[in-house]
Amino acid sequence: MSSTAISGKGSTFSIGTSSGSANNITAISLTNPCRITLQSSVSGLSVGDVVAIASITGTTQLNGVTAVIEYIEPANKIITLAGINALAYTEWTSGGTVTPVVMTEIANVLSFSGLDGSNAELDVTNLSSTAKEFISGMVDEGGFSIDVHFDNANAGQLALAAARSSGTLKNFKLVLPNSKTATFSGLVKKFNLSGGVDQAVKRSCDMRISGPVVWS
Repeated sequence: MSSTAISGKGSTFSIGTSSGSANNITAISLTNPCRITLQSSVSGLSVGDVVAIASITGTTQLNGVTAVIEYIEPANKIITLAGINALAYTEWTSGGTVTPVVMTEIANVLSFSGLDGSNAELDVTNLSSTAKEFISGMVDEGGFSIDVHFDNANAGQLALAAARSSGTLKNFKLVLPNSKTATFSGLVKKFNLSGGVDQAVKRSCDMRISGPVVWS
């Protein structure tokens, strides 16, 4: 069969830097995954965007939740939240806002690697076992790394440096050329500098993923 491989060229990587404009909620569907109807146009939102939810009366389980948009129905102004099962939530009564995290693209990315997590192994061997026995534990999503050509005027690179200094958890978004996105939260552990004769100055950034990686 023909190859379905995609090129890494054209991929983009962004870091969350601020909050966008809040959009009022007009309805919530208690489905799996949860669907939210917005008052205003969804034209400013994209699949893979991170949104913060607040001030809901009724479906209070969503208050304080930060979620990723898995699907958008533009005509109906409805967004679907990845991984949010609302089947057992309380019926929506009124109010609530959805506020997107503004993502700033990091310039001059040369390469990326990571999403190299694994499941923990839990030893459940007992005296009746005939060999070692294990079950799967929690997922550790691992880390993510990028190499960039240094640009001390780029807002994305400046945000990476600030995140390393502050130790603040940040949202990150990788968009592949086929429009598939991987969104995750993480800590910037390292953002080192290197250079040499006949070499462009580079920086390498290592991130530690905290929580799940959401593909959309």
